[in-house]
Amino acid sequence: MKTEFFEASTLSVAKRLLGKRLVRQLPEGTVAGWVVEVEAYLWRRDPACHANRGMTASNQALFGPPGTLYVYPIHAKYCMNVVTEQEGRGAAVLIRAIEPSDGHEILAKYRSGVEQKQLTNGPGKLCMAMNIDRRLNGIDLTTHPDIWLESDPNPKKGRWTISRSGRIGISAATEKLWRFFIDGNRFVSGRSKDHSNSPSQSLSRTESDF
Repeated sequence: MKTEFFEASTLSVAKRLLGKRLVRQLPEGTVAGWVVEVEAYLWRRDPACHANRGMTASNQALFGPPGTLYVYPIHAKYCMNVVTEQEGRGAAVLIRAIEPSDGHEILAKYRSGVEQKQLTNGPGKLCMAMNIDRRLNGIDLTTHPDIWLESDPNPKKGRWTISRSGRIGISAATEKLWRFFIDGNRFVSGRSKDHSNSPSQSLSRTESDF
C-alpha cells in the first residue's frame, strides 16, 4: 500500500484498514492476516494519544511520515500503530486484531499453548504472534521487505459490516467512538455485546478452522 493511503484523516484510514492484510516475513516463513479491529488516535484533543504529551525519545516515530510503524511497549508486550495524516502531527491507527490467513503454524509457535482464536485477537497478542517489537519501530510500512499492509488479492465475496464503539484498554477519552471492527468476526477482541451479530464469523474462504 502506498503512502497516499495513510495521508487521509485518521478516522478514514482506520475504517479503510479493515479487511486489508498485514503481512510479516519471518525466518520461518511468511505469516499474514486480515485486519478486523482498529482504533484511531487523533493528534488534537485526544488525551489517550501518545502525541498528547509531545514528542519524546520513545514516541518519536509517531510523528514520522504517514505509513510509519510506531511500536510501543505495554505490560511486557508490544502494540503496533500506523502513522496517519501529515508528518509531525502524531496521529495513528492502532491495529488491535487480525484474522490469520497464512502461516498459522508459525503464529502458533510464537503463541505456544493458546487456542487458534486467541492467537491474534488483541494488540499485544498479534505483535507476539508476528514477532513485532521495538526493532521495527520507525520503519516504513510502504517499503519495508519484512512487514507491510496490502489489499487482499482474493477478497471474500459478499459484504461485511463495520461496527464502532468506544476505545478499550485505556483510561482516558473512552467515550470517543473511535474503535472500528468487522461486526460478528470471531477474531475481534473485547466485548461480545459490541457486536450486532454473534462473534462467530470469519473472513476465511473455507468453513473449517485452520
